[in-house]
Amino acid sequence: MSIKTAGIKAYSDALSNFTKAEQSIKGNSFDKPVPASTAFADTLKTSLSKVNELQQDKKAMITSFASGEQQNVHELMISLQKAGLAMNMTAAVRNKAMEAYKELARMQF
Repeated sequence: MSIKTAGIKAYSDALSNFTKAEQSIKGNSFDKPVPASTAFADTLKTSLSKVNELQQDKKAMITSFASGEQQNVHELMISLQKAGLAMNMTAAVRNKAMEAYKELARMQF
């Protein structure tokens, strides 16, 4: 196999992985607007289940990479970053909710 064909194969693999990722993002529920009638608790449950799903995907990808089943480091790193970002955002929302609760508790009626 020459360097030229290896380069073309790498580019075509990257393109196919990109299109797969793009299709999975388009089907993601984060892209769809949430109706105004949806309760906060329902929105919170949905978001937490999505974060949990991303964490489980991350764990599965780490396991498959460590066992040698999967050799794609890029997909592994993307999965790690998605799960980390989702967890950071969840922690930020939790912290803001706790600050709001403490502020309400300090208010005198």
